[in-house]
Amino acid sequence: MSKFYVTTSIPYVNDAPHIGHALEMLQADVLARAARQRGDQVIFSTGSDEHGGKIAEKAEQAGKTPKELTDEISQKFSDLTKELNISNDRFIRTTDPGHEQRAKLIWKALEQDIYKSKYVGWYCTGDEAFFTETEVKANKGICPAHNRPYEKIEEENYFFKLSQYTGGIKKAIESEELLILPKTRRNEILSLLNEGLDDVSVSRPKDKISWGIPVPGDAKQVMYVWFEALMNYITVLGYPEHEDFKQFWPANAQVVGKDILRFHAAIWPAMLFSLNIPLPKLLYVHGFITIDGKKISKSLGNVISPTELIAKHGVDPVRYFLLRHIPSYSDGDFTWENFEKAYNNELANELGNAVQRTAAMIQKYQSGIIGDIPPAEHDVAQYQVAVENCRFDQALDEVWEKVRGLNQYIDEEKPWVIAKEDDAEHLREVLAYQASSLLQIADLLEPFMPETAGKIKAIFAEGIVRPIEGTLFPKDEVKK
Repeated sequence: MSKFYVTTSIPYVNDAPHIGHALEMLQADVLARAARQRGDQVIFSTGSDEHGGKIAEKAEQAGKTPKELTDEISQKFSDLTKELNISNDRFIRTTDPGHEQRAKLIWKALEQDIYKSKYVGWYCTGDEAFFTETEVKANKGICPAHNRPYEKIEEENYFFKLSQYTGGIKKAIESEELLILPKTRRNEILSLLNEGLDDVSVSRPKDKISWGIPVPGDAKQVMYVWFEALMNYITVLGYPEHEDFKQFWPANAQVVGKDILRFHAAIWPAMLFSLNIPLPKLLYVHGFITIDGKKISKSLGNVISPTELIAKHGVDPVRYFLLRHIPSYSDGDFTWENFEKAYNNELANELGNAVQRTAAMIQKYQSGIIGDIPPAEHDVAQYQVAVENCRFDQALDEVWEKVRGLNQYIDEEKPWVIAKEDDAEHLREVLAYQASSLLQIADLLEPFMPETAGKIKAIFAEGIVRPIEGTLFPKDEVKK
């Protein structure tokens, strides 16, 4: 049995989840479910990133300890996995004692590439990152993302020898030892590598940021949050000694957002090179979601809670819209109008109607008995390639070609006319073909819309129609 390991990035829990987080969870979920469908043994991990100055600052504003704040917000992300029907096997928190213990082991294993030096630079707590003099000047000394002045910092930190791995990382990406999709993101990181990588600061003084994992052997320093967070992908497998790590690493796919490309396509591979363990096979980098063409922002009041969306419309319509109507290889936009159109026209009118008409005709003309269901022979090669290449939108386009093709077949064959002509054998063939097509569609939908796929199979799979209560996609559900 093949092993398949897929991860999301772990969101920083300084705020509640939004639909951008939902999108990433769903994309990784499709890969995990498709692998299980193939018969692979799967570990699918997601979780929460919980250390750093930004968390400490937010907790202080809220009158809570950092642990109280992270417990509260991490739980919201954990709850979201259940609400979205995400099939993750693991949910790692970077405050888990197991992660902290193993992060220290990783630091020790990286020590040949870690050294202490003085750092002078501009810092933004909101980003948990340092910025160059050029960037600071370009932004007139104010961080545009957080509308706060950069802080001039001079401190002694530990550094990781990132620069010495530039050539190895470049070679791995160019040879597709580490495949980066889409190609635009691959080109973006190669352009950065061509300029050469600088060594990076990987710790902060404990008196500046106390909320973090202490550096082994130096109680005055804590690990830089983003450096330590990257380690979760192997600490969750029990690096270095656990059987899961030995069997499931390297990851088959890591799903991340475009804003953290550099961390995952430069710093993380360098850490793995230093640890002398293989690189992940695939890094899939998704874009951002805007709302009505605007960036998601609390100040604009346009944050859409995935929980609220699911409560109103059900989980599978939300999964469907985000996976099909948000482009897999670029940014995408969410509007209520587009959501309602997709729900009514594609889910209710096209898929729901095909299921309802087929079930109703088999009940009416054949007392609910389908008889022998021929195996569906529609070509699914393009669908499989799309899933493999993380083109979730294209994979669902392929499924909808089959849905529309089936509706066209029903309209052309007109089973109701055949029934009037009393040609029982031809009618049985036509209705069995319809049921067969729907069962194949259900198979293809399994990784994307598991509840819907299960319902379709329950109606037709046994050779006898077992009707469900109501319809698959009741139109009155879609109310803003």
